[in-house]
This record gives sequence, C-alpha cells and structure tokens, in this order.
Amino acid sequence: MKADVSAAILAGGRATRFDGRDKSALVVDGRTILDRQIAALAPLTGDILIAGAATHACARTIPDRVEGCGPLGGLDAALAHAAGEAVIVVACDMPFVTTAFLAYLAGCATDAIDVVVPQTERGYHPLCAVYRRTARDAAARRLADRRLKMLDLLADLRVHTVASADIERFGNRHRLLANVNTAADFAALVALQGHEP
Repeated sequence: MKADVSAAILAGGRATRFDGRDKSALVVDGRTILDRQIAALAPLTGDILIAGAATHACARTIPDRVEGCGPLGGLDAALAHAAGEAVIVVACDMPFVTTAFLAYLAGCATDAIDVVVPQTERGYHPLCAVYRRTARDAAARRLADRRLKMLDLLADLRVHTVASADIERFGNRHRLLANVNTAADFAALVALQGHEP
C-alpha cells in the first residue's frame, strides 16, 4: 500500500446503547474486535491511530482536539495527526472489515476527491471510509458550529461512492460493514461466527 496512507480506528464513543462497554474489546471468533482491525490494517500502513480511550501496542492513541463530539471529533483528530494524505477510517465496533476491502477503498482515493465511502441499500457508511486530508477544513467547520452528524459532512465533500456491487467483490456487504451498536447486534454477529473467515 502507498506510503501516504494512514489508518484511524474511532474508539471514543460512550457506547450508551451497549451499557458503556468498550466495544473494541468484544471478542469475535476468539479475538477482540480491535485485534482483528489492527490485523486488517497493518498490511496497508505503518501509521495506525486510535482516536479514543482504547490502546494497542501497534497503534498510536490520539486525543480528540474537540471533546465530546462523537465520530466527527475522532475524524478531525485523525486528519490532524495522520502522517498520510489519505486516512482509512474504521469504527471500533466493526469486526469483519478485511485488508482487501480496505485496500480497495484506499486505492479509490485520488486527488480529485475528499472521501471514498461505501453505499448500500442501508445508506452511506461514513465510519468505514477513506478520508483525504482535504476533508479536514470541512470537518473543523462543522465541529466549530456543533453540526456533528457524519452523514451531513458528506454534503461538504467531494465524494466517491463505492456501490454494493463493488463491495460484494470482497464478501457479503452486510458482513463487511456490520457493526455492534447494541447487545442484540453483538448476538447477531456471534451467530455469524464460523460461516466466513
């Protein structure tokens, strides 16, 4: 992968729908989600950041520059601290992202766009995307105005959309983009274990 690519795992949320538990520490197929994500990202970059409280020997933990602003605050911190021009961004509760899929997203990031984002019938997935540093000003403006929805940020950026058909080349789109918001979500993910690597 290119030397100008960094990665950031957004792990700063309060997980209010999951009783405040650290979702990155949940175990899926015998490994924590954080370990699974680090393993998927390590072949792509030597610059892995964790925005939030989680820690890992293979990543730098960075603080939000603006506290209490959710994923947008994590993205802002990642874009400020990343060594690379493009930053692979993954929410800390997505256990099934793969190196091949993330490499494809990163490969779509050109100078002509600000973000590469998957889109399925469920909508955009801005917490499994590749943001270029050119997105930083728009993110900072929204933070300053306390307009914190990640989906709304896309309206301010040059977007390259990755459609379901392209996602499916790397596996089932629902599995690749699955995340854990609630205990019920985690139970559903556990049910998927053993069906695919």
